[in-house]
Formats: sequence, C-alpha cells, structure tokens
Amino acid sequence: MRRQFRWTNPGPHSAHLVSDRSGWWRDPAVLGGIGPALAALVADAAPDVVVSPEVTGFLVGPLVATALGVGFVEAYRADRRHPVAEPMAWGAVASDHRGETTRLGIRRAGLDAGIRVLVVDDWLTTGAAVRALYAAVSALGAQPVGAAVIVADCPGEVAAQLRVRSLLTGADLG
Repeated sequence: MRRQFRWTNPGPHSAHLVSDRSGWWRDPAVLGGIGPALAALVADAAPDVVVSPEVTGFLVGPLVATALGVGFVEAYRADRRHPVAEPMAWGAVASDHRGETTRLGIRRAGLDAGIRVLVVDDWLTTGAAVRALYAAVSALGAQPVGAAVIVADCPGEVAAQLRVRSLLTGADLG
C-alpha cells in the first residue's frame, strides 16, 4: 500500500500536501486485500453491520462488510446537493480535517436497535466523523463497536478513545 500511495502538491494556493490514494483503487491486488485486511483487524468486535461515510467510505465499507459477511449502511453528509428523502438519524461533525462543521446521517430504517455497528473509512485525522457516526448509531439504539480505517493519522489517544484499528498510520506514509 505504501508503494501505491503518494503525497501531491495542489499548487501555490495550498499550504499543505494532499494524499493521493488513487493507487490503492487502481491496483487489483491492493483493492482486493483491503476488505479482508481491515476485517481481520476487527473480527473480534463481531459487528452485525458496517456503516461508512460518503465518499470513499462507500468504497471501503462494502469491501469490509463483504469480508465480514455482514451488511452495509451508508452515511450521508447533511450538506449534500440532493438530500436523502427518508427519515435520518444525525450526528454532528464538530470539525473535520478541513476545519469545517457538518453533520453525518444514517437512514433510520437502516439500523435496528441492539445491533453491533462497525464504522469503516479510509482515513481518520481528527476522529470527528467517527464521533458523529457513533452518535447517529447510538441515537438509533444500536451499539458502535469500534472503527476500522486504512490510515489513522491522529494522536494515539484519539485512536484509543474511539476504538480505532488501522492498517497504517500517518507516520507510515511519511
């Protein structure tokens, strides 16, 4: 995965480099291994379903759900151009990796009370999205059992508090 990853410079208007994970999606061996690798990290959590936020979570989440033999439920941003036309449970994202505030929501019909939910995403920086999804899951009476991410680029105490397991850390990618 390290060979398929690179940092890119978006130009003079940016003060930081941007992660380019597209190599992971282009390489069939890496893509085929992501779901089973993340599933192996969290199999002991025994989730009933995987929940992931849009956009790249919609790619990674189903890979992990398939590897675990469970279902997948998508989580949407409140600020999307075309809102989901169903009742939703929402969790606030206090400040994401861009410093923006938003909300993440799950269809109320998507989760039943009492089920065990694993949050899956590709990258975790602040933990804000995971916290928001834990809140939305809990509002529906379901139980968040942890999170699995490809890269945890956050302080260790954040990963521990949120029960995050990852394949890589930000330090692994330079």
